[in-house]
Amino acid sequence: MEELIRIMLQSGKAGLDLALYVLLPVLVIMMAIMKVVEARGILARIARLVQPVLRLFGIPGAGAFAILQLLLVSFAAPLATLAIMEKDGTGRRQIAATLAMVFTMSQANVVFPMVAVGLNLGVIMLTSFIGGLAAAAATYYLFARSTGDEHAPVAAFDGAAGTIRKSTTLNLMIVGGQEAVQVILGAIPMLILAIFLVNCLKAVGAIALLERGLSPLFALIGFPAVAVLPLATKYLAGGTAMMGVTLNLLKEGAITPLELNRMAGFLTNPCDLVGVAVLISAGTRCSSVVRPAIAGAAVGIIIRGILHLLIF
Repeated sequence: MEELIRIMLQSGKAGLDLALYVLLPVLVIMMAIMKVVEARGILARIARLVQPVLRLFGIPGAGAFAILQLLLVSFAAPLATLAIMEKDGTGRRQIAATLAMVFTMSQANVVFPMVAVGLNLGVIMLTSFIGGLAAAAATYYLFARSTGDEHAPVAAFDGAAGTIRKSTTLNLMIVGGQEAVQVILGAIPMLILAIFLVNCLKAVGAIALLERGLSPLFALIGFPAVAVLPLATKYLAGGTAMMGVTLNLLKEGAITPLELNRMAGFLTNPCDLVGVAVLISAGTRCSSVVRPAIAGAAVGIIIRGILHLLIF
């Protein structure tokens, strides 16, 4: 019982440290900037500009907005765009392609804090685009072909609709910062529980058993045996919890920045239990295409993982 209490306290401290001293500053600043850019209509203009290219991969114009939200704000930010697509007549086949793309690309709430410890931002962005577009195309042309309503009319997309354009830049930044605080406060319970689960798995020896079983495979691709811990954490508990575990491993010297970059293609994406649950909550049409979207995301994540292994 004493050991369980110790794990609880340790997990709580780790979760709060991560949320308040790593995630909060980055997310407040990024969401403040994004709120201004969105309200001024810049994101909507970008979405309209790249729409002809994205359509080749089965992604509607709103998908460009989802890309920017994911890469520059957080894994949960595309939820607003997916909710719009639920209501504006976007076909389920296109929704599936957009979901697959979002499941594959890197989320800002994990990437930007980890750039400070050696993650290569340029390579992350490059592989995100390549893997995301590959996932969308695989979903649209292969896995979601039978959804049936891909020719539904799509309403014009205006990413700045409903925003208060006359607000001052300072007020918009304050609103964005306040939204970031709410996101972080809402994530703290999930973060602590996720770290607690991982610590319990470590305490009972499950992680060590996985390390021994997978170490020959990891040796072939240049991963350290300890990579089992962040990988298991990522797909069981989400990217934020994975980041906390990975930062601790880097601090302890258990992995190097080079090894982090080699693993990043498999680690930095929202395709985990937490991310999928959050993103498909946008509506019933999103949840109805989650299987083909995950299948397409698997293709994109494998491509991203291979690219990171080849580059580093």
